[in-house]
Amino acid sequence: MSFDPVEFLEAAVQTPSHEDVTEMRDLLVETLESADADCAVEVDDAGNTVAVRDTGREGPHVVLNTHIDTVPPHVEFERVSGADGGGDVVRGRGSCDAKGPLAALLAAFLGPAPERGRVTLAVTPDEETNSTGAAALDFDPVPDAVVVGEPTELDVCNAAKGRFQATVTVRGANAHAAEPQSGVNAVRAAGDLLAALDDFGEREDTPDPSEQLGAPTLTPTTIEGGTATNQVPAECSFVVDRRSVPPETAEGFRAALAEHLRERAPAEVGVEVALAERDTPFLAAFETPEDDPVVRALREASGGAVRPFGAATEASYFAQVAPTVVFGPGSLADDEGAVAHAPREYVRLTEVERAGEAVEAALADICS
Repeated sequence: MSFDPVEFLEAAVQTPSHEDVTEMRDLLVETLESADADCAVEVDDAGNTVAVRDTGREGPHVVLNTHIDTVPPHVEFERVSGADGGGDVVRGRGSCDAKGPLAALLAAFLGPAPERGRVTLAVTPDEETNSTGAAALDFDPVPDAVVVGEPTELDVCNAAKGRFQATVTVRGANAHAAEPQSGVNAVRAAGDLLAALDDFGEREDTPDPSEQLGAPTLTPTTIEGGTATNQVPAECSFVVDRRSVPPETAEGFRAALAEHLRERAPAEVGVEVALAERDTPFLAAFETPEDDPVVRALREASGGAVRPFGAATEASYFAQVAPTVVFGPGSLADDEGAVAHAPREYVRLTEVERAGEAVEAALADICS
């Protein structure tokens, strides 16, 4: 049976996968098993759907990866003809992130068999949460290239910042609010430490800005403290979001931030910096050279620009073992605002089709 990426996309967007991916994974497995292609399909213990097309002739191993889980808000499925004069679009939760890219990768994977080598499709179940699926993937042989499907507007994204998360806990001493001098106000101290984040990037051990990714960023996102309105608070904590650039590691960031804040805090104030608890590694930054074959092949096939991707992805894991790019139809945001993870999520069908054709052409190039 021939594969129609638009027909699959419409079915996929109408298949929920925000709370449980089982139904969506069943659709994916059924699609792979019923396609007119010689491929082996399995669902591993981590919930990954893995399909392999092996020519039996020595050559490169290319991995195509994306995910099937989605996030709120709910967006009703709708196919709109000629939207904004730009052709048909599919609206709905996951249409852009990442069922449109999945449809494109499937079209390439189920297309003509490569001349030599092996192509693996690896679709993960929980990219939007803890990436336990991606962390469990172990390819044999090691890939020569990885294409990660995400909304890039058909640009070839060869780099991305990483994302680390840490909680800063500030400790003081309780006292009656009528006698504030008899305690140590953790909320007040936290205010000073929040201000101290502004010059964290001026430390000598801060990674130099990347030519592609720029400088790392550090953003406080949530804060909590105090237990009573008439009491000097003994504890306050705030969470920070770190968008990293190579070669910074999560532990290196944590240690540097702890030292920086300890230097800025009064002696009577306790300061602790702890990375968020995860069962999987943090998503670290990566960069793939512009002249790498997978970048060149996709750039030539798609006509897109070569640029960094705007969000952290599971490409981080794969880039540790092979040249990796992020590529696909759709956009994280357009001129009107957010698209992915937003109430107006959509993908243009012409982009889905063109993305599939571009990946198919890149596979033919790499595996020729």
